[in-house]
Amino acid sequence: MFKLQIKYLSFFFGIVSILSFFNILYSYYFNLYLNLDTYYYTLVASFILFIVLFKFGKYDFKSNIFEKILTIFLGYLLIPLVLSIPFYFSIYNLTFSNSFFEAISGFTSTGFTVFDNIKLVDQSLIIWRSSTQWIGGLYFLFSIIYLIDIYDDSFKKTLTNFISFNSSEILKQAAKILILYSSLTILIFIILNIFSIRTFDSLNLALTIISSGGFLPVNELSIIIKENAQIIIFSMMMLFSFFSLFFSYNLIFLRKKNVNFFYEDLHLFVYLLIVVTIFFLFFSFNYDFFINLFAIISSMTNIGFSLSPGQENLNFMYLILVIIGGSFFSTSSGLRFIKIYSLFKFSLNQILSFSRPKNVFMNKLIFTKINFNLDEINKYFLTIIIFILSLFILTSLLSLGGITFVNSFKLSILTLMNTVNSSIYGLEEFDFYNLQLFSKYCLIFFMIVGRIELLTILLLIKKFLFKN
Repeated sequence: MFKLQIKYLSFFFGIVSILSFFNILYSYYFNLYLNLDTYYYTLVASFILFIVLFKFGKYDFKSNIFEKILTIFLGYLLIPLVLSIPFYFSIYNLTFSNSFFEAISGFTSTGFTVFDNIKLVDQSLIIWRSSTQWIGGLYFLFSIIYLIDIYDDSFKKTLTNFISFNSSEILKQAAKILILYSSLTILIFIILNIFSIRTFDSLNLALTIISSGGFLPVNELSIIIKENAQIIIFSMMMLFSFFSLFFSYNLIFLRKKNVNFFYEDLHLFVYLLIVVTIFFLFFSFNYDFFINLFAIISSMTNIGFSLSPGQENLNFMYLILVIIGGSFFSTSSGLRFIKIYSLFKFSLNQILSFSRPKNVFMNKLIFTKINFNLDEINKYFLTIIIFILSLFILTSLLSLGGITFVNSFKLSILTLMNTVNSSIYGLEEFDFYNLQLFSKYCLIFFMIVGRIELLTILLLIKKFLFKN
């Protein structure tokens, strides 16, 4: 019998209570009373859950990995259930399925929305939408620490020199995450203000950028971002959710520079330069390069924003960037560049070893002395297999729901990679409000699957289907 570690979840219900309280203050300050009662309901519900889970829940640092995975999955169901309260009781008459869909979309930092016209939405509810992304990004980062034992030693070395995380190390890293995540959010907010983006939009965009979310405070981002300077700085801000959360911290505060703390970010920097160069040389003739740069970084960070329609010929290229994703310890999704690179290099070495058997080929990552072993390669390969299977299953289910195959395929990629549907993927006009219930709940389930890391799905399958 699994003993779910529900005390772990109490912390996040506490944060939901704080966000509800801030929304109440915001509503009173700006005389926004239309949805005020809904934040009181959320405050009471989240605070009661916080007290109950904290007081009666038990937490064991030595609990097995399956209990931890199921706890994380439970959080992806319960926390959005509370976050959906302001949507459900708002003046917009949303059904439970649409309210829960909006909350799940925000909490998983995906960005699919049931609202057709954001201009008509109350400002306090717009901020609430953005807040669901922010807490979802924080929950995702905490979950990586919580599930650290399923990851490879090379990934652990990007966070700490400890091979095993004891209780004190987990608390230390969690506190560091909270401080860094909050500080970077404030920094992005300040920088956007400096570049003449109004305070309300800067706040919402800061909450969205740091979490790799897809919710906007307006219908089109081009209404806010107009000048080239704004496009460039916004693109640079999105990179905060591409590189590791600890990257800037390690650059400034790490006294004894250990390459293990930087190797993935160095790979990502080279990858970014190569992709930008290729697009600059071959795909920037018909479009403004700054618009292309924005779309490239938006796709690589799994945010998915676009500034210009009509790039149908590049839809597939941007989807490939979405699938690859960013850093292991960032709020971006994707299969992760370092996994794909390691798998490609290992496969290439295996092929060359047959043609040149006398040569020795080292499976070592550049910029570091780390060698990846066969067990790690097997995990990377199985992760890709699970992604392909999940993509096939979701595409088939959506097609059965009446969506065209092309749109089902694109939407499945964006769902599994937690990326918003925009014009650069050819899905900007997709209607989630009137989507069939079956298709809607399929998207909800697979948004969660994409966020809890595909490797955890493999472990659960192994546990329940291959017990021997």
